[in-house]
Order: sequence, then structure tokens, then C-alpha cells
Amino acid sequence: MHVPFVSLNIQIKNHEEKLHAIIKNVFDKGMFIGGEEVKLFEKKFASYIGTKHCVSLNSGTDALILGTRALEFSPKDEIIFPANTYYATLLAASENGIQPVLSDADDKDFGYDIDQLRKKINARTKAIMVVHLYGQSDKLSEIKALIKTTGRKIHLIEDACQSHGAKFRTKKVGGFGTFSAFSFYPSKNLGAYGDGGAVTTDDTALASKIRQLKEYGQIKKYHHESIGVNSRLDTLQAEILTFKLQELDGWNKRRQELANLYRTMLSLIPEVTVPNVFAERKSVYHLFVIRTKQRDELQKYLTEKGIGTQIHYPFPIHLQKAWKSLKYKSGDFPVAEKLSEEILSLPMFPELTEREVRYVCISIMNFFYK
Repeated sequence: MHVPFVSLNIQIKNHEEKLHAIIKNVFDKGMFIGGEEVKLFEKKFASYIGTKHCVSLNSGTDALILGTRALEFSPKDEIIFPANTYYATLLAASENGIQPVLSDADDKDFGYDIDQLRKKINARTKAIMVVHLYGQSDKLSEIKALIKTTGRKIHLIEDACQSHGAKFRTKKVGGFGTFSAFSFYPSKNLGAYGDGGAVTTDDTALASKIRQLKEYGQIKKYHHESIGVNSRLDTLQAEILTFKLQELDGWNKRRQELANLYRTMLSLIPEVTVPNVFAERKSVYHLFVIRTKQRDELQKYLTEKGIGTQIHYPFPIHLQKAWKSLKYKSGDFPVAEKLSEEILSLPMFPELTEREVRYVCISIMNFFYK
């Protein structure tokens, strides 16, 4: 049996007629940049997340960069980031001339270690970037409480690029921070068939500033008030996302069902650690990530069995050559380093069948007990 890590083919086939109609509608109108389709998606996504505003952009990376730029920090300011995240998260700082500061991970949920985070906050700290990794929110109540104890204005920024529809308590992530960044990369829970991203926020002035920055810094055509960029979600992707947004909750529910099956079967293997479940946090399982000390050998075995896997992420941020200027060294973030050696992402997408999940789990059992 062949089990891909992720596949969009079945999804596209299941909705082929609707998708063809969307493409025809956009091409018939001849409006490929902007238009009512973009405005409609922004309105519907803001409503879905529960925020006043959604500003669409061409990627989740630009959402992080431009959202941070709109806050107008100075080069002397610092933003704290989790050491256990993707490279692009830190671009929110570096692309704005701001100093990124890393903090180690919590071994139980891969998010922030609160005690470590507390030690990283100082007078220069202007924001804490919270990454809702793998589809699960971080410890928002503890992080917000920590910020409150400082008695200073420290922005909470959400990198929700992997967590469309995830909840903390009864509220969806994406509405807890000063702003939140989302990615619509094709393999995301809510993915376009191209690149795309968005910022969500309740701050009207901030949303207006981001809209200006994403359109060359102009308030209207040829009237430039700031130095901006060109970062737009195209019309076709906006209409596709509006359609797919209607399906998102159903797809997320299916991911949760598949995750429960994975967890039930793999919990029988002592050598494998499955993701923890937290009462306050409802994951949407963008990824299903296990841990094992025999990760590399297991990955090779699963590849031989026709099972696609990936590692998110194989090299910690602080050990990447690109970030050598931060002057961190091996051993500075031991939990993040340990995770990078043990984690393995298994196949996870809504069209995955229970038979395929069982095959993956049985293959993992056979690896350990062959």
C-alpha cells in the first residue's frame, strides 16, 4: 500500500465541478487582482475567526512581517520567539530590523516553557510571538498572565499559520493577540491552490496600516504615505478559499477522528510517544507528530513500506547557519534540540482512510516488534 504524507488530489476530484465553476467565473470576469471576491473572503474569514478585520496577503510569511512592521518597533526592541518553530516565524523580526530572542520549548506540548519564557523578558521586550504549532494552541492563559505580571505593554502576536479553526477554551485562535498571521499554503487545513496569507485583528488602525503597507504604502492609487510592498491575495485564490472555508470544520473534524485512531493504536507501543491532549486546547491536527528515539531508522522503514513522512523540524532555529548572528550554540535550548532528533510527522489529511491509518500504525508496530 502507498500512503502519501499529504495529497490534494482526492479533495480536488471531490469538488471538481465547483472548482471548475470558480475558475470559469474568475476568468469570465477578467478580474485577477482584487475585486469583490477578495473582500468577501476577508469578511467571511474574519467572521470565522471572530475578529473585526482580516487583511489578505500573498503568504503567511508576509502576514508575520507586515503585521509586525505596522507596530513600528525600533531596532533596539526585542521580540521573543519559541526556539521550536519554522524558519519563517523569525522573519517577522529580522525583516524589520528587530532583534529576535529565542526561548526553549515545553517537552509536554512543544510550545513555550513558561519558566524559560519568564527569564527572557526584559525592558527591551516589546512582543512575544506565540506559535500554535502543528494545529494546537499554545498555553494562552499562562502566557497572557505572564505578560500581565510585567506591568508593561508587551504585544502578544499569534503565528496561527498551522491552526485554522483550532480553539483555546471556546474561542478560535487568531483572535487573542494584537494581530495573528495565517498561511493558506496548499497543504494547510485551509489551503489555497497557490500561495496566500492573512492577518486577523480587532485593531482598526493596525488593519488600516497593514492594508497600506501591502499596497505599496499607498492610501489610494498613486498616493503613497509610507514605503510598502506588493503583497496581495489574488482573486482566484480568494474565491477558492471562500468555498473551502465552508468545508473547513468538517475537514478538521475528520483530522481529529484520524488523530484519535492514530493515538489509540500507537499508544500500545512503549517506544512511541503520541501527542498529548489538553482539555483547554482543541487541536485541528495540521500535523500528527510522534516521538521516538529511533526516528531515523523508523522513517527509513516506513519509506520502504510506501508511507510518506516528514520531520517538522529537523534542525533547530539556533543551529541554522542563517541565524549564526544570534550567537546561540548547541546546548542553549536542550528541549528544542531533543525534539528535532525524535519527532516524526505521519500522514495526515482529511481524505486519508482509516485503512491507511491502520496500515501506518501496523507498520510502526512491525518495525519495533519484527
